Amino acid sequence: MTRKVRVGIIGLGFMGTTHYGIHKSNPKAEITAIADVDAAKRKGDIRKVIGNIGGGDNSKPMDLTGIKTYADGMDLINDPNVDVVDICVPTFLHCQYAVAALKAGKHVFCEKPLARNVKEAEAIIAEAKKSDKFFTVGMCIRYWPEYSYTRELYKSGKLGKLRSATFTRLSPNIAGNAWKNWFMDGKLSGGALLDLHLHDADAVRFFFGRPQSVTSFGMNSRSSDGTMDHVITNYEFGNGTLVAAEGGWAAAKGVPFEMSFQIICEKATVVFNSSGFKIYYENGKVEEPKPANPALPTGWHEELDYFLGCVQKNKRPDKFITLDEMLDSMKIITAEQQSADKRKTVKIKY
Repeated sequence: MTRKVRVGIIGLGFMGTTHYGIHKSNPKAEITAIADVDAAKRKGDIRKVIGNIGGGDNSKPMDLTGIKTYADGMDLINDPNVDVVDICVPTFLHCQYAVAALKAGKHVFCEKPLARNVKEAEAIIAEAKKSDKFFTVGMCIRYWPEYSYTRELYKSGKLGKLRSATFTRLSPNIAGNAWKNWFMDGKLSGGALLDLHLHDADAVRFFFGRPQSVTSFGMNSRSSDGTMDHVITNYEFGNGTLVAAEGGWAAAKGVPFEMSFQIICEKATVVFNSSGFKIYYENGKVEEPKPANPALPTGWHEELDYFLGCVQKNKRPDKFITLDEMLDSMKIITAEQQSADKRKTVKIKY
C-alpha cells in the first residue's frame, strides 16, 4: 500500500483553509501539522476567514485532532513528520518560507503568486533547481478543468488559427478580508495586478507561449498606496492576433466574482463564463463539454492531487507548469506594471 504524503500547511486564511479541506478529502494526503500566527485558528476557529469567491463553511471549527499546531511556520518546516510544506501565507512571506523549506529537505507547494517580485522569484527557483525535492506554485487556472480542456483542444489544432482571446477576472472589493488587511497594501501584496490578474497573464503564457510585449492600463481606487486595483492589458505576439486580459478587485462587495474567457479561432469560438462552457463551431455545431472530474472538481483539487501524486511516485512535476514558466509569468506581470506606470508599451525581458 502506498504511504500517504504527510502535509504541513502554513497559513490558515482563505486559501490555507481551502487547501486543508481538499487535503482532508484526498486519500493521498495526511495533514500532520498546521501553523498560523492566530491562536484561534490554531484551535480550529476559522470564523474570521473570508474569501472573494465563496468557499467552504467557516462557521464550524476544523477538527485538528492528531494534528500538530505551531505559531511559527519555521517550526513546522523543521517537523520531521512533514513531507510537503504547503505555503499559504501572504505573498511577501513566500520567499523566506519556500527557500527555508527547500533547504530543510521538504517538498514545497507554494500558493500563488510565486513571490512579491522577480528577484525573490529567482531566489526560489534557484533553490528549487538545486534541491532534490519537488517545488511547484499554485497557478490553479492551468489546472482548472475548462481552461486545461480548452488549451489542449487549441494545441491539438482542432480550433484552427487563433484570431483573438480575452480573459477576465473581476472580484468584489476584498478590503478587510485578510490578516492586517495585507491585500490592500501593495508593498505586501502587489495589488490586484499580482494577486489576481496574474492568473490570466499566466493563462496567456500557458495557452499561447511567451508574449513579446505588453500594453497595460491601470487604476487605483481601493489600495492604500496607489497600487493598481484594476488592470487591462494587451499582449503582443507579433502575429496579428488580439490577446487581452482584464482583472481587478475595485467593484463593490456585493458584486459576484467573475472568471471567464472567449477564444476565437478560425474553426470555432470557445466561451466560458457564468452561463456555462460551450464551443461554437463555424459550421453551426455547438458542444457543451463536461471536463470536470467529480472527484477533482476545481483547479485547486487538481493541482494538489497532481503534486501529491508526484511525491508518492517520486516523479518531478512538469505536466502543467515548469520552473522557468513560473518565472516567465512574474516577468510578464512586472512588464505590465512598468507599462501602466510609463503609459507605453513595454518589451518583456525574459
